[in-house]
Amino acid sequence: MKSIYYNLLVILVVLTSFSKASKPNDPIPEHETFKIHSKQVGEERTINIWTPVNYKTNADSLPVMYMADGGIEEDFPHVANTLAKLIQENKIKPLILVGIENTQRRRDLTGFTEVTKDKEIAPVVGGSEKFRAFIKEELFPEINKRYRTTSEKSIIGESLSGLFVVETFFLTPDMFDNYISFDPSLWWNDHYLVKNSEKYLAHFPKTKKRIWFAGSNTEGISEYTDDLAEIFKKENPVTIQWNYSPEPKEQHNTIFRATKEKAISWTLNKN
Repeated sequence: MKSIYYNLLVILVVLTSFSKASKPNDPIPEHETFKIHSKQVGEERTINIWTPVNYKTNADSLPVMYMADGGIEEDFPHVANTLAKLIQENKIKPLILVGIENTQRRRDLTGFTEVTKDKEIAPVVGGSEKFRAFIKEELFPEINKRYRTTSEKSIIGESLSGLFVVETFFLTPDMFDNYISFDPSLWWNDHYLVKNSEKYLAHFPKTKKRIWFAGSNTEGISEYTDDLAEIFKKENPVTIQWNYSPEPKEQHNTIFRATKEKAISWTLNKN
């Protein structure tokens, strides 16, 4: 019975983890694109960059938000449009959005796994360490060279991309200042990150971090986001400001759009 349930869960998440939430014809905002060859992942990657409307008319340096699923046919347009709206409404301060277009999504966004069924979702999985090294060692310097940036960095993601966000938070917490994760696929590797979260928190750096995460009503997702919230509540780490948003009325394919504005507003407003 457990095997049947797990098979159904993997099928469900695989079918819904291609970031289709942005399909309702989001207008493509004005943006720039460049390509970078990565030694870490061994291929050329396409990078999309959105800057706020007044970026070219002043000399301000801005924080940067990074995202996987950052292609024009992925979530980049709707996140960029959301940032533009929130900036226009003075709900957040201006920032730059950097979108990384996918090539092998399931390879880049998953960590190691000892679960046989996990390994069946793609020819190659478990590449998150190399993908993270690409972002830190190759993409960060390139963005800092091309754009006026501050040291503040955020990362946002949903589903498998949300898993990557949470994994990065626990494994390399100093890489970003702010973490936003919608319906993260915490089931990966028999919910390894959740099971080991207390250990990670016990050795967490003393620098202040913020993390916002949400869970929909999707079975196989919500129980692990609930568990993670309980661990944060119990451990009460003093250097981490966290916010969990349980969303029982939302589904896996609706939660990103339903909660993105409050997620971004809470995370980037530090007063």
